[in-house]
Amino acid sequence: MTPDSASNGDEIASENRTPDEMDLEELREEIETIDQEIVELIAQRTYVADTIAAVKDEKDLPTTDEKQEEQVMERAGQNAEQFDVDANLVKAIFRLLIELNKVEQRENR
Repeated sequence: MTPDSASNGDEIASENRTPDEMDLEELREEIETIDQEIVELIAQRTYVADTIAAVKDEKDLPTTDEKQEEQVMERAGQNAEQFDVDANLVKAIFRLLIELNKVEQRENR
């Protein structure tokens, strides 16, 4: 992540400091905050996926939509490149999220 892509001033402040200007505890606290934000975003994504599943069920649509999955994976790769993150890693994470959502959708049908 670059400083101009950070979501708040605290992140920018820590990113502009050199490692010797930050202590280990500060860095670990920052990781803890980021981890919490990641889990919050996964929860939001899961809620929306559950809502999509309800709509699919109501309209008697199949659980799997390969075209949509391909689009999600393409976006994941593009976003990874934008933030200079390993695209294979990001795609693996999204593949896992998609598979978990599909399992949950099948179990709730």
